[in-house]
Amino acid sequence: MTPETIAPLLLVEDDALLASTLYDALSLAGYRVDALEDGDAAFTRLATPDHGHALVLLDLNLPGRGGLEILDAMRRHDRDTPVLILTARGAIEDRVKGLDLGADDYLAKPFALDELEARVRALLRRRQHDDGTQLHVGALHFDTLTQRFTLDDVTLELPPREQRLLAYLMRHAGEPVEKAHLLEHVFAEETLGDNAIEVYIHRLRRRLADSSLTLRTVRGLGYLLESDA
Repeated sequence: MTPETIAPLLLVEDDALLASTLYDALSLAGYRVDALEDGDAAFTRLATPDHGHALVLLDLNLPGRGGLEILDAMRRHDRDTPVLILTARGAIEDRVKGLDLGADDYLAKPFALDELEARVRALLRRRQHDDGTQLHVGALHFDTLTQRFTLDDVTLELPPREQRLLAYLMRHAGEPVEKAHLLEHVFAEETLGDNAIEVYIHRLRRRLADSSLTLRTVRGLGYLLESDA
């Protein structure tokens, strides 16, 4: 799957300068991009399942209908198209609401264009390989119904915390995941410190050591799961 072979992305952002910057960056990366700056227009565009977009980049603070209202309406009939929400840094409540309504990921402004492109690639790749119950990253497979991992067709037995951590990293394969993001979304109901996350990451690295997968630390960005296969 290459950028030019997929349906257009939909960018919904009312800040003209930011919208122009994102449009140019995604276009240079090879994607076709449709851009809207008004919440009512986005609501209408996404009102039917056949809207024709491969991914939606959605600002939450829009004129007309807000991003959360748009997302809620969209998810009533379309649970498959990936949605990446764009939020102001510190707007934790909005991020949580967006994820609860079915957003796949979020970026807090300001963000690096490289990170945006990595998130877009990961979401599109996940859409291609995830049928809703099966996650695949190289030779690593996870059945979300049975909660069973296999690596090179051999069952991979994991304790609950490592299981949740690896499943989350698989959903974000190809993009760095911040430690704070893991604490918020994987271990939200537990009190864990930074050192505990590092221990679980180390254990997963040992389990994946003889495979085609790597789990590496990207300085300043987080943990990156990827396959060499």
